[in-house]
Amino acid sequence: MTTTTTAAGTAAVTVLVADDEELTRTGLRTLLSARPGLDVIGEAADGTQALALATELRPDVVLMDVRMPGIDGIEATRRLQAALPEPPKVVVITTFENDEYVYDALRAGASGFVLKRASSEQIAHAIRLVATTDSVLFPDAVRRLVAARPAPPPRPARGVPALTGREAEILRLMATGLSNPDIAGRLVVSLETVKTHVSNLLAKLGARNRTQAVILAYEYGFVVPGAGTPAGVTASL
Repeated sequence: MTTTTTAAGTAAVTVLVADDEELTRTGLRTLLSARPGLDVIGEAADGTQALALATELRPDVVLMDVRMPGIDGIEATRRLQAALPEPPKVVVITTFENDEYVYDALRAGASGFVLKRASSEQIAHAIRLVATTDSVLFPDAVRRLVAARPAPPPRPARGVPALTGREAEILRLMATGLSNPDIAGRLVVSLETVKTHVSNLLAKLGARNRTQAVILAYEYGFVVPGAGTPAGVTASL
């Protein structure tokens, strides 16, 4: 990943902005560059450019428009995950929260999404969060997005990953937005134990990140969108 530093000497989060509208790209670059701890290192006008620049510049985060001509944000996200051993985090930016394209982008490996009408502070916060923590971005919004979609057809039992009871429990806590330290405190286990379980369940689900794992958890039925938050758990964000 490209590393830059702030005036205080700390590492800045490097960002690539991908949007087919020049005014939007310019506006986002100007607004985000004014935020402390962020460094916009490139702009892409479509998914093809986003792939090329992400490979060349290796940003920490790609702020990816969902709907672009040619290779859209969904396919660009999917290809980034497959092409790079340590791909950048992707935050998709969209006009409508319940856009089906957003769900598909999360399913393809995006770490979260923000709305175009969000303030620059909110967008900057989302970028910093996915770059520096292991929390799921806006878990309530992800749950609403899943709940708005038609229920998937039942999967054959042989196609459902076999999670241990502890892995399933951690997956449900992940779906509320809890980070690894939060989960460790909740379950009164070590942080390393949680990290091991998370790594194992990601592998079993075939998920590249926590958000994709949560999406799959809903699809497999490990987590039910309308079931609410487990007792004693406070969702972050």
